Amino acid sequence: MTGLVYKSTGSWYTVKTNLGAAYQCRIKGKFRLKGIKSTNPIAVGDVVDFELETNNDNVTGVIHTIHDRKNYIVRKSVNLSKQTHIIASNIDQVFLLITIDNPPTFTSFIDRFLVTAQAYAVKTILLFNKIDTYSDDTLAEVKYLAHIYRKIGYECIGISAETGKNVDKVKALMVDKVSMFAGHSGVGKSTLVNAIEPNLDLKTKAISTQHSQGQHTTTFAEMFDLSFNAKIIDTPGIKGFGIVDMDKEEVGDYFPEFFELKQDCKFNNCLHVEEPKCAVKEALDKDEISYSRYRSYLQILDGEEEHYRTDNWEEQ
Repeated sequence: MTGLVYKSTGSWYTVKTNLGAAYQCRIKGKFRLKGIKSTNPIAVGDVVDFELETNNDNVTGVIHTIHDRKNYIVRKSVNLSKQTHIIASNIDQVFLLITIDNPPTFTSFIDRFLVTAQAYAVKTILLFNKIDTYSDDTLAEVKYLAHIYRKIGYECIGISAETGKNVDKVKALMVDKVSMFAGHSGVGKSTLVNAIEPNLDLKTKAISTQHSQGQHTTTFAEMFDLSFNAKIIDTPGIKGFGIVDMDKEEVGDYFPEFFELKQDCKFNNCLHVEEPKCAVKEALDKDEISYSRYRSYLQILDGEEEHYRTDNWEEQ
């Protein structure tokens, strides 16, 4: 039988067939020996083949084949384990939710996510959430950030999952697509999903007042069928986003504004750091490229961990 993975809990997977039947499936041990270094050899969004088995009157399945993925979003854990984790696969688009504060989303995180999405050919749309709660100064920051990312080709939408502002725009973009929602804990992913499809009634939690951090409400990635011919993948909040298996020479190719200027650099293998007659650095000097973007590029190039705790918005 063939089906689509709707939920992964690490040891069991919910797989749904084209006829709508859902089965709890496990995997054969050999998957862990095939060079798949991810913490989760099977991800939500995967198409798999499985065989049914009966255990104590319960019908379960054993997954034996993973179909080729058209794309996926992968990250490296920022903790000591440094393990690779595939968040979801076979995605048409990702909505990255961003909040200026409560909790803060820093440009280093945004850029790392966008680089990975660009590398794996996943379209990303930026959603600036909670705009109903912002002061004039904070709204100015939203507009400034949106300007940076629109300029390089990313669609940006200011929304409020609480009041419903522009939720209809998001919903319209989701029709006939598999969409993944991502972002830090507390940015409002589950609240937005509930606003789009109230019948799902996903759990939400308040922001921790002590650290202005979100509290995890989604423990595992899970796909849902929506009433308007769309699928959504809700994901756990991501604290930090580590870049996986990327050569220094290719990092700049995943910054669209750098890639556009690359042909004008003196050297074909220019890393845009210390080389003479670098078109990217010249554009930076003319304020044609955002400093925050260039800083994110240097951090990735140097293999630095994401400084999501120490970034300062005023420096961006």
